[in-house]
Amino acid sequence: MSEFWLISAPGDKENLQALERMNTVTSKSNLSYNTKFAIPDFKVGTLDSLVGLSDELGKLDTFAESLIKRMAQSVVEVMEDSKGKVQENLLANGVDLTSFVTHFEWDMAKYPAKQPLVNVVDTLAKQLAQIESDLKSRTAAYSALKTTLENLEKRSTGNLFTRTLSDIVSKEDFVLDSEYLVTLLVIVPKPSYAQWRKTYESLSDMVVPRSTKLIAEDNEGGLFTVTLFRKVIDDFKIKAKENKFTVREFFYDEKEIKREREEMTRLLSDKKQQYQTSCVALKKGSSTFRDHKVKVTPLGNPDRPAAGQTDRERESEGEGEGPLLRWLKVNFSEAFVAWIHIKALRVFVESVLRYGLPVNFQAVLLQPHKKSATKRLREVLNSVFRHLDEVAAASILDASVEIPGLQLSNQDYFPYVYFHIDLGLLD
Repeated sequence: MSEFWLISAPGDKENLQALERMNTVTSKSNLSYNTKFAIPDFKVGTLDSLVGLSDELGKLDTFAESLIKRMAQSVVEVMEDSKGKVQENLLANGVDLTSFVTHFEWDMAKYPAKQPLVNVVDTLAKQLAQIESDLKSRTAAYSALKTTLENLEKRSTGNLFTRTLSDIVSKEDFVLDSEYLVTLLVIVPKPSYAQWRKTYESLSDMVVPRSTKLIAEDNEGGLFTVTLFRKVIDDFKIKAKENKFTVREFFYDEKEIKREREEMTRLLSDKKQQYQTSCVALKKGSSTFRDHKVKVTPLGNPDRPAAGQTDRERESEGEGEGPLLRWLKVNFSEAFVAWIHIKALRVFVESVLRYGLPVNFQAVLLQPHKKSATKRLREVLNSVFRHLDEVAAASILDASVEIPGLQLSNQDYFPYVYFHIDLGLLD
């Protein structure tokens, strides 16, 4: 599953034993993989500041998740011809998302833990705001390009009444640079081909004999040329209409036709350049980690994917990729990394507010084995940690108990700190 539960419990002896019981039960019942989630010791600040940060982080969490989902969808749109490779291009610090979350380490360089919490949150907020601003401008430009191209493509794929004729006609089909003669294009229904050939010379005076030629046709009819004197154009159009022949308004301008063809070629090239098919696959060393240890101990550093390379350095590796796809990959990584850091901050702030000072809690990441196990897993956690909030836990475990003035649901309240991480970004 691409779902994770990030929880915390007080770090005293009683609760560490509760965590061990949780690990034992979830392991034996095959409910989840459990790993320690390391969070640095931050500067706590005042209670008022923590309450304010709790609200701000909640909003920032929602904003970050929405942003990375939009970026993931943008990757899908840009890679429309290679959608099967989308997931392998959605990486965080060069590794797949599951590996990044399960082996999370706080980035001290980007977000120094020694700074006041409000400064760390402000750095994350500004970073995400800048990414969103850039995303809007870049995707707007790409959407405008796609719309213009689609409009041109529609003009070249419609029927003979509506489609552009610049890719059908040629200079040889027309009498050009004549003071007296002009070539018209006439759409003739297929059942009327014989009638057209028999009558077109007599539809008006001054029609050049044997001047008609079929140059294109679709399912409904054909496009014929006819040459006549300019002075009888209006009369010819009237007579043609009476016979259910349609004169298509068209003036052969070689420069305009060349410009239109070049515009189509340029737009196709611009769109293609945003994503080149030789996109970089999953980098070496980004395979999914298979071994999950069901105990609350730090994960060994040797198993941790190398994270010394920055996103900006990885951006230069994307040879063969278009600028939009390359930008999306780099900034999706930065936004996702920021999002998980926000989750860590939320756990810290909520744990201090709920469990009090001095700071002493243990954060654990749980990955449910399957969707059907989540209800049972929730029941196990609520039972193991019910001592943290006896009243709330009792109401959760027994839905039949109603407590006046207290509205609780097992869907939105837990006796322990809980946050949800959903990696199903393309669902």
